[in-house]
Formats: sequence, C-alpha cells, structure tokens
Amino acid sequence: MKFRPLHDRVLLKRVDQEEKTAGGIIIPDTAQEKPMEGEVVATGPGARGEDGKIQALDVKPGDRVLFGKWSGTEVKVDGEELLIMKESDIMGVIEGSAKKTKKAA
Repeated sequence: MKFRPLHDRVLLKRVDQEEKTAGGIIIPDTAQEKPMEGEVVATGPGARGEDGKIQALDVKPGDRVLFGKWSGTEVKVDGEELLIMKESDIMGVIEGSAKKTKKAA
C-alpha cells in the first residue's frame, strides 16, 4: 500500500535509539524513551498560501529530522509503526552524521 500525506503533513519513521548507555548498561524496552529523531518517509505537496499558491515543504523523503516529544499521530502502514505530523512540528533537519566523542580518561 502507498500512503501520501495531504497538504503540509509529513510521514516519519522513528530512528531507533541505542539500547545501551555509554557505560554499557542495557536499557530495557519499558524504560526507554521514544526517540525524537526520525526519517522522512513521505511528504505532502505543501500548504496553500493566502495567494492560493502551494508552498513546497522544506523537508523531503530521506531527511533525518528532530521533532517534539509529543508531536504527531502514530499510525500503522503495512504493519510498520509510523508518525504523521505537520511540517511545523519538525524542529530541524539533521545534516551529515553525528560523531560520537570519547571522554579523555
């Protein structure tokens, strides 16, 4: 099944977080917070401005984004848990890869 969001909505897939702490302690599923980072799966065409023209979205499929903790609505598409939210709920796009830093011992 294909799913295409309407207007300025975005379909996201949550990015899994580490299941271990920096010290190597394994965090059980029940104690883990849901990640606030996701990958854009699909986007709508954009919002219609006051002049009647469609304003394209700033995010595109494949972008990694940060969003608010309580943002979006959880949906299941083809058995996969996804989030759908307005583009305005997205705080920013993550560019490049985040590098982990090691503390000096």
